[in-house]
Amino acid sequence: MNSIRPAQLQDWLQQASDPAQPEALPVVLDVREPWELQTASVKPEGFELRHMPMRSVPARYPELDRHHSIACLCHHGARSAQVVQYLESLGFTHVVNIDGGIHAWSQERDPGVPVY
Repeated sequence: MNSIRPAQLQDWLQQASDPAQPEALPVVLDVREPWELQTASVKPEGFELRHMPMRSVPARYPELDRHHSIACLCHHGARSAQVVQYLESLGFTHVVNIDGGIHAWSQERDPGVPVY
């Protein structure tokens, strides 16, 4: 399974962008619960931010493009790692986990994101 740290997100975004489809931004898929999203969230800069709580992924995964680059985000990285494995089992080919989750995002990328 592929994973990146929040500090590596910019490099991943550059690699994940499709020059043939510049309007198709890479996706950061936030799989945390709604209350967590209200507590702390990231700003979509150079990516599309989508929220899909982990428990809803089995029903909602058809909303995602299998060939699109997706980075999964949760609180510390455990739930998002499970979602990455699940999506890969369904044939998604460009999926990575954001290791350390939003907690690491606050430390490595944007200290304005609250830690909880």
